[in-house]
Amino acid sequence: MTRQSWTTLALMLLAACTAGGIPTSSGGAGGVTIDINLTLSQPVQTPYGLSGGFTPAITTVPVGSQFHFTNTDSFAHTGSYLGSQFTQFPAGSPLGQGATHQSGATLSGGFTSGALQPGTSSQTITADRAGTYLFGCFFHYGAPMRGAIIAQ
Repeated sequence: MTRQSWTTLALMLLAACTAGGIPTSSGGAGGVTIDINLTLSQPVQTPYGLSGGFTPAITTVPVGSQFHFTNTDSFAHTGSYLGSQFTQFPAGSPLGQGATHQSGATLSGGFTSGALQPGTSSQTITADRAGTYLFGCFFHYGAPMRGAIIAQ
């Protein structure tokens, strides 16, 4: 890696860290980008279980705000809602093949980014209802490639 690459990597990692060690973000005007990168986003313990591959691991947004996923990795990933029945990350993936096809535009209606190729972004998703929404990657759920969105 070049010096500039190392500097960029260090800044990204520092920006994602919080005092508790869980990368978090707050959404505001203009929305939030959730970065998908299994290589750079190391697993961290969250209140919902082990999370990795998404930065921030926990994204907090106000109801009415928007977000999207961006794949900065070198292979395909998804950002797919696990379902309202989950309050913790289940041990095995609950995601089916449908997670590879983009759908949904609201948190409460469910969503999946579909299979995002390197360098691409998902549709815009609106935080339309307060709650905690757990999501993961269809391809790498067990890595553990999982995250959470909290809409308040």
